[in-house]
Amino acid sequence: MPEYPTSVIFRHPSPKVRRTELRRFLKDLTREILPAQSVTCLIASDADLSALNRQFRGKSHATDVLSFQPDDIAISFDRAVVQAAELGHSVEDELRILMLHGLLHLAGMDHESDSGKMKRVEARWRKKLGLPAGLIERVTA
Repeated sequence: MPEYPTSVIFRHPSPKVRRTELRRFLKDLTREILPAQSVTCLIASDADLSALNRQFRGKSHATDVLSFQPDDIAISFDRAVVQAAELGHSVEDELRILMLHGLLHLAGMDHESDSGKMKRVEARWRKKLGLPAGLIERVTA
């Protein structure tokens, strides 16, 4: 099978984050969830995500993760830091949760309209990867 490139672009200083490990995580997870696709993940600021959210969704606030078909994910490092602190796990785990969530959206899942399918799939992946509670669980808990 051909190798499809993945990349993580850091537009945020993101101190103390092991970038190589996050790049490897995204590459490995993309290979499993979207095996014949490349993916680019932008890790940026709340201001950047707010601008993207406004431009593409008409919502004027920052959000933690956005997915853009067919192959782009944008994550707010600022939101990841806050959410990790609130939930008592590492920023790197929060970034992994957000990457997983974004990849599932790129795979065509939509927790707002799929009667719980994405929630179940995300829970299985989190368990397999040893990750704490995911986004959908937090909202529906």
